[in-house]
Amino acid sequence: MKPVLSPVIMCSALHALALALALSLALLQSSVAFVPIGGGEATHVSITRTALLQKLKETCQAVADSSGYEFNPTGPSAEELVQACLGPTATGEVSAGKFRAALQEVYVQNALVDLNFVASAPHHFNSEAFLEGRALITEGMVSIKANIQNHQASREMLGRVLHTLQDFYSHSNWVELGNTEPFANLIQPNLPIENIAAKDTATCRDCASGNCPYTILANILQENKLTSGYMGISTSKKPKGKCSHGGAGDLTSAVVPRGGISKDERRPGNEALHDAAVTAATSASLQLLEDIRGAAGDRDFLRLMGIDRSSVVCFVIDTTGSMAREIATAKERVYQIIDSKKGTQDEPSEYILVPFNDPDFGPLTRTTDPEVMKNEISKLTATGGGDAPEMCLSGLQMALTAAPAFSSIYVFTDATAKDIALKDTISALISSTKSKVVTFFMTTSGGRKRRSVTASFNDYSDLALASGGQAIHVTKGKLHEATGIILDTSTSALVTVLQRSRSSGSETFTFLLDESLKNITLYITGSQMTFTISNPAGVSQNNTQLSGGLGTIQSVGNLWRIRLDDDKQTGTWKIQMASAQPYTLKVTGQNTITFIYDYVQAFKGPHPGYAPITGRPQAGRPAMLLLSVMGRKGPASVTVGEVGLIPVSRAGPVSKGSTTDLGNGDILVTVDAVPQGEFVVILTGTDLVSGSQFQRQSTTQMSVSKVIVTAVADGSVEPGQMLSIPFSVMTEGSGGPCSINARNDREFPMTFPMNVPLTTGQYANGTLTITPPKGTPSGTDVTLTIMAKTSASADSNYAVLRLSVVSKITDFVRPTCKVDRVAADECPTDMSLCASFRWDIFTKLTDGNGTGIDRITLRQGDGVLSHDALTNLDIEASYNASCCSQIVEIVAVDKVGNVGTCYHSIAPPTIAPPVGPTPTVPSGGPPPLGPARPLWVLCLLLAAWMARS
Repeated sequence: MKPVLSPVIMCSALHALALALALSLALLQSSVAFVPIGGGEATHVSITRTALLQKLKETCQAVADSSGYEFNPTGPSAEELVQACLGPTATGEVSAGKFRAALQEVYVQNALVDLNFVASAPHHFNSEAFLEGRALITEGMVSIKANIQNHQASREMLGRVLHTLQDFYSHSNWVELGNTEPFANLIQPNLPIENIAAKDTATCRDCASGNCPYTILANILQENKLTSGYMGISTSKKPKGKCSHGGAGDLTSAVVPRGGISKDERRPGNEALHDAAVTAATSASLQLLEDIRGAAGDRDFLRLMGIDRSSVVCFVIDTTGSMAREIATAKERVYQIIDSKKGTQDEPSEYILVPFNDPDFGPLTRTTDPEVMKNEISKLTATGGGDAPEMCLSGLQMALTAAPAFSSIYVFTDATAKDIALKDTISALISSTKSKVVTFFMTTSGGRKRRSVTASFNDYSDLALASGGQAIHVTKGKLHEATGIILDTSTSALVTVLQRSRSSGSETFTFLLDESLKNITLYITGSQMTFTISNPAGVSQNNTQLSGGLGTIQSVGNLWRIRLDDDKQTGTWKIQMASAQPYTLKVTGQNTITFIYDYVQAFKGPHPGYAPITGRPQAGRPAMLLLSVMGRKGPASVTVGEVGLIPVSRAGPVSKGSTTDLGNGDILVTVDAVPQGEFVVILTGTDLVSGSQFQRQSTTQMSVSKVIVTAVADGSVEPGQMLSIPFSVMTEGSGGPCSINARNDREFPMTFPMNVPLTTGQYANGTLTITPPKGTPSGTDVTLTIMAKTSASADSNYAVLRLSVVSKITDFVRPTCKVDRVAADECPTDMSLCASFRWDIFTKLTDGNGTGIDRITLRQGDGVLSHDALTNLDIEASYNASCCSQIVEIVAVDKVGNVGTCYHSIAPPTIAPPVGPTPTVPSGGPPPLGPARPLWVLCLLLAAWMARS
């Protein structure tokens, strides 16, 4: 096993160590990843980061080996890791934003277990809840494997599962028993957990100081009994003689036997125990990640963690009878994207297609194969529908909930939205993702039809602006010209420098262009306007000069597209705008200098810290943000100047924030004076690679609210079963009735109270139930939005939850592999001749009485693998390779994600064993204490014996 890269401290539920929101995303350095409130050297995030990065590097290396390119990162940053992992296809600007955001989602959910489930013994393996804790891990892994393509839900579940798994090693006596390897039975539910101390069996001696490292009774150690500390948040009761968790937040720790066995902190006297727990928890996390990697496959495992080309393109297309031209144009653009960007860094990593009409929408097509996308979009035809409003927002909702982070969504329609009641839900989904840009193309026939589209187009404009996109209004005959924006924006490493909107008037906007920006484009939407662009040297070009000294201007419909010349000057630019009508302005470029962010709020209690806000920040209070800044060579290659919030739709100064540099590009920002209305995050700094100043802006708008909505859903739901989700609503404004509206993107049956009465400053509670119909496929993802709106002020807020529908699994037995025979030439000692010598291996794979083998792949080896049809119960597989490739590892995955491997090597014994931990713990429970125990274990036994004597 590789050495631990950084220390960790497992959950310190309700004691002096307070874990808070994950802040640090340092890739190869040890750093504090939660805001430290109570102290401690490291956190849950340390072990999670260490395990994830080690497993991702192993996976990147395996993919590189199988694809025939070198995996050799030029440095330790996220940007350099992603660039090296993607290999030859990443020959340009590749953003690490998606990767950093994916890691953040895992870290945050890991941390939130200590907030959302602080009193749950199974979530922390407290109070000897071993079977219940293992059930949480098992159910979580089943959910992840079944729903592996729903990246966000899977990452959230992964964070929670890792937290619980890691807690076992800190909160139980596993390491006190002398174990140095993970307890494999925790992730293999077909193996028993036995020898648990009975409820009436005393397990600890008294510790008057409350801080004794060795308190487990000698007979418990000698009999290899498993126990864990009891935690009391609101009561000091615990079974007689039982160990406590320990710490100031644990009320049971003051009851005899006093003290606690938690190894969360590294304290004088418990260093060996803490370090052993750290090592075991790290190895256990690697073991769990390896199992998920095997079930997903290497490339899907990397995609799960955000390592992929940045661009994801999604088309939402009206297919009613009047849309023939639009469908033809969309097809042409899809083909153009696929053909022109194939093999480049701008090739989309995924394609999504959602058709809609009236009364239908969907089905959704989601694929990484461009040929599949070509085939599906070629099937679209314009039929029926007449001139009635269509289900546009239902189709958009389907796309928003399916599209991963950093997606570009393009909506084509010529109709008003029949389902306009979904507008608030769509706004909430856009705000919650922070990275999905929606652009509308609304066409008119130039007078052939008579209908009012103004109101609906304004709704589309609102939604586009909220996401950082545009609403483009054009005649059908000119649509092709307008869709050139799709080629611009469906690229990797796209950043926003500036975006504003105004109702009318004259105003001058300034924006900063840095040396590293490429393909800089300005987009203006509106009519009856004039504008003049000026560079830092004073050279200008106005809207009448389509080809001038600064770039090329194109105009179609309400869209102006200005592409600056490649030899643009760095520094402060200006654009003077004048219009009698509403307009929007957006400046974009291509570059890897960017940032990701979350709005957060402080929480109190026994485990204080910061938690991300899924809805709108609270009005009347400072806004707090956590930012992770990325540079061309990692966070060390940029310095941050100012961070603030700025209004989008009205003139106003930047509300500057005070910043706390947490290291590794992570910054805590507090803004005391929050702008009125909608605002975005704006950041300036210096690119140390070029020495030039840069400016970046978030795309998604946000506003504050006096209403707070909280809801937590843990785990998954079975088809046909009802899941109850409690939620709470509070307002700091006027009390009174508050309307509740909940929607889910699958249209599953739900019940919830339509109204709740609010008293200022007090939470009102409600319960929502959702029931997936019987027959819902396992792995179906569900996005649930709960909206609350007060009657008095029409103030509103929302909570967004992501659930997984998972059928009950009873098969937890892994496929087995047996090597029947090996036929090999005697490989030459001179490896330059290895290609002339061959070897074969013949194996038999079976899933016994399980669900059957679903997939057989090579993990290691450059030879040829062949096997029988997967319909057979026993499958014979053979592998042939030259002596240049002397190791083979075959992976078999059954239909519910259980993973078995078959490894063989004809190399000399000095060749390293296969990557990934091998379970060494007996299935019946903790192993007996043996003569090879570490010295600290012998000391522990002696201390326990002396205390008992």
